[in-house]
Amino acid sequence: MSTPSPRRFPLGVPFAVLVLTALVALTGCSAAESAGPALAADAPLPASVPEGTKLIVGDPSTKVALQLSGELDKFSFDIEWANISGGPQTTEAFRADALDVGAVAEIPAIHATWTGLPVKIVASKFRVDPIGHPIYQLGVAPGVSVASIADLRGKKIAYSPGQAQGALILRVLKQAGLTKEDVELIELPSTGDVYPSALAGRQVDVAPLGGVNISRYLTKYGPDGATTIPHGLRDDPSHLYVRTETLEDAGKAAAIAEYVAAWGRATKWVYEHPQEWIDGYYVADQGLSKEDGQYLVDAAGEPDVPADWTDVIARHQETIDLLAAETGNDAIKADDLYDRRYEKLGAEAYGSGGQG
Repeated sequence: MSTPSPRRFPLGVPFAVLVLTALVALTGCSAAESAGPALAADAPLPASVPEGTKLIVGDPSTKVALQLSGELDKFSFDIEWANISGGPQTTEAFRADALDVGAVAEIPAIHATWTGLPVKIVASKFRVDPIGHPIYQLGVAPGVSVASIADLRGKKIAYSPGQAQGALILRVLKQAGLTKEDVELIELPSTGDVYPSALAGRQVDVAPLGGVNISRYLTKYGPDGATTIPHGLRDDPSHLYVRTETLEDAGKAAAIAEYVAAWGRATKWVYEHPQEWIDGYYVADQGLSKEDGQYLVDAAGEPDVPADWTDVIARHQETIDLLAAETGNDAIKADDLYDRRYEKLGAEAYGSGGQG
């Protein structure tokens, strides 16, 4: 079978429109503001943040966690929050000089580097039981017979290059002993309800579903024969990343260190206050039901914020090597994506018990 070209379907709002809308909302804001003294890549991080430093941060869930925990207004620098999340939007905001810090999974840093945007990861968290508490399951369209990943041969599978869901599909195929030539990859953005709708309309046979979309898909389409199956792979990386040039500003580098510590404490607070998190974030901020919020809290499990990134980088390298082989891009060194000056900051803050 020859390699099929990914097909596109006009489902939902075009991604470019979503990016443009996000960037328009940031008009007048520049991540280049409050430039401080230059800082070498191997220089120690400054011990304090100079007056006049400002960060623009795209990490909406942490903002809510800090607000709920009472720490939102305790930063020693000016912070502006951008309602941006996900790799493509974050990378576009970086390119537009409209963002300093973004919260993403493991793929955006790789693709940013491949497209000429040098970036660094400054914080990483995972799940203590990543297999027992996966982020994604594989949704199966009504009437399609897929009981395990071994049954994926010949199926139409939703694929989103440059995002965690896309890399997961490539890893699943490898685990099943399959290649892209054994399936038909249908290129679709993973935003909103695009994947559930594509499954329900039989535009694809299989798609990775995450979060509340899993339970909603089964509730809505289960009576028609829709199912989900586990993929059995680790899918839990979560990172904060920044442009490399941002870290060359001593003031911003110091502010980012302070933010990473706050992020670590917020992670611990969320885990230790599940009901407050359900009410304050999932219900009040995201508009979900308490039942949906409880489902997501139960699915999340316990966070793991490692103080040593050695294994983290090794796993990231495996992903890079797989993507490079599948996409034709040159393999890059995962270690080059991490700024290990920040390695222990999030873990130490997380270990403080969520106390500011």
